[in-house]
Amino acid sequence: MGRIMGLDVGQKRIGLAVTDPLRIIATGLDTVHVSEAFDYIEQYLQKESVDFFVVGYPVQMNNNPSLSVQFIEPFVKKLKKRFSSIPVKRVDERFTSKMALQAMIDAGAGKQSRRNKAAIDKISAVIMLQSYIESENV
Repeated sequence: MGRIMGLDVGQKRIGLAVTDPLRIIATGLDTVHVSEAFDYIEQYLQKESVDFFVVGYPVQMNNNPSLSVQFIEPFVKKLKKRFSSIPVKRVDERFTSKMALQAMIDAGAGKQSRRNKAAIDKISAVIMLQSYIESENV
């Protein structure tokens, strides 16, 4: 069984997370600039097997897509084209950034650490991916 890779796609950065081979727990990989994401994923895939990607899909409280979709959709299209043998699943990423910030506060991170958007993006990817695997194992 291969891993699942979670991607929290933003306008500037992408938070990356991955499951263990048994798909029990999600772990943060890195946060990379959007322009470096495909090369990063390519290098990761040379070392590890990934069965599918889980990409956060931002929706508003009324379940309509948020404005962020305008830069996420082109990314997903390129992801599907570049890694055509790996399926892409979209999942609701509502509140993951707020949950990531709260997790940092709960862990005792100082104000300076909490301003680190890259850390928040990576933690958001972990939260999104962990939520996905928990919902699939119910």
